[in-house]
Amino acid sequence: MPTEYVDPHRTDAPHWAERLVRLLDDGFVIPGTSRRIGIDPLLGLLPGGDAVSAAGTLALFWLALQRGVPRPVLARMAANVAIDALIGAVPVIGDLFDFGYKANRRNLQLIERVTVPSRRREGQVRTFGDYVAIALIGAMVLAAVTLPFVLVWLLVTFLTKPT
Repeated sequence: MPTEYVDPHRTDAPHWAERLVRLLDDGFVIPGTSRRIGIDPLLGLLPGGDAVSAAGTLALFWLALQRGVPRPVLARMAANVAIDALIGAVPVIGDLFDFGYKANRRNLQLIERVTVPSRRREGQVRTFGDYVAIALIGAMVLAAVTLPFVLVWLLVTFLTKPT
């Protein structure tokens, strides 16, 4: 009978966030090993699968905003997503990279390290800058997801152009 995976760094993430990250990054054990994988790298192999993965990523950014995560940590989270998306866009190498680099797990751990709901100041107000930061991060995630499609389109257009 498989044992329940418990993240040693877990503090008090909402159940939905932990379940989402487990599904995307480390929900299944590769038989005969202790290596864990999720469906994120498999989604990357399907057309439009990266968009499904991006929705999960954006949900973690929303959680970070709700928890009052500082902007430098949001930037680190965005860097994790950018690394995952950009290297993941490289055929074959990117697919292999996706099995090992777990951006969503890293981002949830960052959120947990810097926030605990009871530490949040009473009456703390989100600023316009917080919403701008999230909008920019969302635009970056969207760009990272669509970039491979644009590059393929440009390549096909270049290769099929009459000389």
